[in-house]
Amino acid sequence: MKMKSNIVYLFLLIGTVLFAQDVQFNAKLSKNRLGVNERLRVDFIMNQDGDNFRAPSFEGFSVVGGPSQTTSRQWVNGKSSFSKTYSYVLSPTKRGNLEIGQAEITVGGQIYKSPPVPVTVTAAVEVPKDPNDPTYLAKEKVHLVAEVSKNSPYLNEAFTIVYKLYVSKETSVNNWRELDSPKFADFWSQSADEKQFKIYEGKYKGEDYRYVILRRTVLYPQKTGKLEIEPLSLSVAVSVPTNRRDIFGRILSKSANITVSAPIRTVDVKPLPDAGKPDYFSGAVGEFDFKVTSNKDTLDAGEAFQLKLQVQGKGNLKLFELPKPNLPSTLEVYEPENGDKIRTNLAGMSGLKEDTYTVVPQFKGSYPIPPLSFTYFNPKTKSYERITSQERVITVENGPTDTASAISDTNDTKQQQVVASDNQFQYIKTTANLKPVTQEKFFKSTLFWMLSLLPFLLIPIAILLRKKKESYANDVTGNRIRKADKLARKFLATAKKNLGSQKEFYIAMERALHNYLKAKLNITTSEMSKDRITRLLKERDVDQNTTIEFISLLESCEFARYTPSSSVAMQQDYDKAVRVISAIDKQL
Repeated sequence: MKMKSNIVYLFLLIGTVLFAQDVQFNAKLSKNRLGVNERLRVDFIMNQDGDNFRAPSFEGFSVVGGPSQTTSRQWVNGKSSFSKTYSYVLSPTKRGNLEIGQAEITVGGQIYKSPPVPVTVTAAVEVPKDPNDPTYLAKEKVHLVAEVSKNSPYLNEAFTIVYKLYVSKETSVNNWRELDSPKFADFWSQSADEKQFKIYEGKYKGEDYRYVILRRTVLYPQKTGKLEIEPLSLSVAVSVPTNRRDIFGRILSKSANITVSAPIRTVDVKPLPDAGKPDYFSGAVGEFDFKVTSNKDTLDAGEAFQLKLQVQGKGNLKLFELPKPNLPSTLEVYEPENGDKIRTNLAGMSGLKEDTYTVVPQFKGSYPIPPLSFTYFNPKTKSYERITSQERVITVENGPTDTASAISDTNDTKQQQVVASDNQFQYIKTTANLKPVTQEKFFKSTLFWMLSLLPFLLIPIAILLRKKKESYANDVTGNRIRKADKLARKFLATAKKNLGSQKEFYIAMERALHNYLKAKLNITTSEMSKDRITRLLKERDVDQNTTIEFISLLESCEFARYTPSSSVAMQQDYDKAVRVISAIDKQL
């Protein structure tokens, strides 16, 4: 009986010692920085046994192994230690600054959470090859290649990059998915994914392979010097033959999931030559034809005619502006209408770039339209070429005469005698119609009593205004919302002023959109993720199409940091922002 009491006491003592310790629950990573083609081990470690373990969502990762559980209990110098670990093996699905979220465990009826741990996922890295790795054989049979059509293009000269997936003939690919796409930060780009994959026969390092073309991308470099093209990374499920055979002597295959990445490609972008470069060069690179036409050469005053400026050919049509016509000041000229018809294929951009001006003459006469010049750089001839239009004359047959021009025309003729009219001073009155002014007494008048009572009437008004001002100052949330709304209007006006200046326009536009959201949704800048914005607008019954347009505006502001934009596109984004903000105002 005494022995049993001692055993019970011993277990109670052990339990007391264990629970007297502070509960520690942490997350340990095998590495804090890895490539998108590498894997990561996460251990959730606790120093006391618990229940109801809940793993985080592992956003940005896929779980390729786990959970596995290990438990350890030790006695060292009379002191006990306990450790319980839940382990996972993760593979990143995207790159960027990610986070391993909080796991939960219940100890003694209380919930404990592990602290979040940041992880940096970079572009694909070179992984050391291990012949004993089960995926090594698969990686030796599957290769992703990026082929560049030009290694040394000129600035704004088109070239293509083609991504091909090579697979050995004895290997079969079950499926693949994209892990990481190149951002093409220093290029204007347009990609064309293959709608139907066609299998080709080819060579890879002298051996026979099959391959498919995954994507073709047209690039226009926007900077000079050595520019890197980021790799494309894929997760590929393959079946590869092994050295084992079945009872019938057939080779056994093994399935594996591997990550393949195209190597980083570097192009050396040459600057356009300074020799022969005109001051008014707009940045056009390619082969073009330029002409200026009008639909009327003879008309009456008040009628309108269309003046068209057209550039047609192959080159960076979306990346330069047409020249502006220099018309006489007596012609009323409206903003041009854009009529671009540009298509992009593997050869680059081609088509028509067109500005149509509506012009209305106000007076009778002949109006010369000076010749217009368009200069472009031709990569084939490696020189600048200039096309000049012919001078056009617009004749206005019927209408009023321009008085200012008529006066100007008579300045050089001999002076004419001026005959004064008899009634030219008729507007001056020679007789005064004056009335005597009667002076009234001010003291005890109506005005006197009104001015005397006015200070007493203003006292309660001043008290009310002071209380309202204090209430206004104490309304921290309201003031923040009003300030954000005011800033949104201010930055929207700033964006309008900077139409044509891409960097300043999109910075002002992005600030306007952010401050508008702060005012309407009562959120801070740190909470502005696209998913959260979409969810909040949906909760406030904002139409889905309006929400999609708002998110697309935010994306336009982000894309503008990497790709050039024309004045027409900026005007369209501005009009779209005004329309979307107005729509959200009405729906809220």
